[in-house]
Amino acid sequence: MKRKICSLLLLCTFFVLSQCVGLNQPHLHAAAASHNTWSFTGNISTPRTNHTATLLLNQKVLVAGGDGSNGYLASAELYDPATGTWSPTGSMSTPRQEHTATLLSDGIVLVVGGDSSETYLRPAQLYDPRTGSWSVTSSMPLSSGFHTLTLLSNGKVLATGEHSSTSSYGTTASELYDPLTAK
Repeated sequence: MKRKICSLLLLCTFFVLSQCVGLNQPHLHAAAASHNTWSFTGNISTPRTNHTATLLLNQKVLVAGGDGSNGYLASAELYDPATGTWSPTGSMSTPRQEHTATLLSDGIVLVVGGDSSETYLRPAQLYDPRTGSWSVTSSMPLSSGFHTLTLLSNGKVLATGEHSSTSSYGTTASELYDPLTAK
């Protein structure tokens, strides 16, 4: 009798624990069935295209610049996936579209190049999520748009594939940005 009670207790304990840690197979199948779908979330405050969206270390998403209904934008917004809401944050000093944004190792976002009033930009800016503010950093040697930025393992940033004011099909130039020297 004691053995049956112990076995029953062990079985009940396993069932309760399996429910707590997600071993319940129907639950896992239901969760798997909800993957690969799109759903609506909160609306961004300012309609924009040709902007950047960067996942920050705090899991919020920084959306910066772009082309709005009244021209190029300097404004930026933060999306909070935990609440599905958007909130304004500091604005860049220069409106721009077709730029790039890269999250640096220290959590700062580097924004480079882009187009402003039909002119490709050299100035770069840094966004600090802790303060919600932007600061200017060193400019790129070449003005550019439609380029890519890649964070390298040494913390530097590689810019390639630039579409500059002097070349409509890109350049062969590549540039490095070093966050430690701001050059």
